Amino acid sequence: MSELFDEVDEELRREQLKKLWDRYSIFIIGVAVLIVAAVAGWRGYTYWEGKRSAEAGAAFEAAVALADQNKHAEAEAAFTKLAAEAPRGYRTLARLRAAAEAATHDPQSAVKLFDAIGSDASVSQSEQDLAKTRAAALVVDTAPYDEIRQRLEPITGTGRAFRHTARDLLAVSAWRSNDLAATRQWVDLIMNDAETPSSIRTRTEALQALLPPAAKS
Repeated sequence: MSELFDEVDEELRREQLKKLWDRYSIFIIGVAVLIVAAVAGWRGYTYWEGKRSAEAGAAFEAAVALADQNKHAEAEAAFTKLAAEAPRGYRTLARLRAAAEAATHDPQSAVKLFDAIGSDASVSQSEQDLAKTRAAALVVDTAPYDEIRQRLEPITGTGRAFRHTARDLLAVSAWRSNDLAATRQWVDLIMNDAETPSSIRTRTEALQALLPPAAKS
């Protein structure tokens, strides 16, 4: 008797499943197709991105090789092309390298390129700060102290990645402008910061020795 009930229950389950399938099969199939398509699309995208990154990496290495061979114009063109076409991870680095190559033969153009990176909100803060210090380094011998201060003072605060270089450039600029008070300000900040790199500390000690006695205290 129990076997008969089992057979009846099994038949009822089959009928219920058939009704569910008849009613919802189109949706089940649709969902399955979407899942397969999504997985295939994602795999295709990751493959394409990986291929682009590999190509960009090879192109970047080729541009670096041109720079190492002192073919600066060609290297600049290669980095500029990468900055426009490469995946996001290479773009800013390529822009920085293009500006650096421009600096070898056209410093004014390089300053403009670095300034563009330094003011680009889509670029990370550390990359902006690097670009600002590179631009300032190119004009520190010719620009007035007020311009260098405007460029660099905002990035001299604690925690900024290139604060030590910025302070060093500001001290040099103030000294060149014969602004002894500003020179002492930056010298003191550099010397009193325990994290100041040894190379900058040594250079600042030499600058400090040039200050008149009244400006050293």
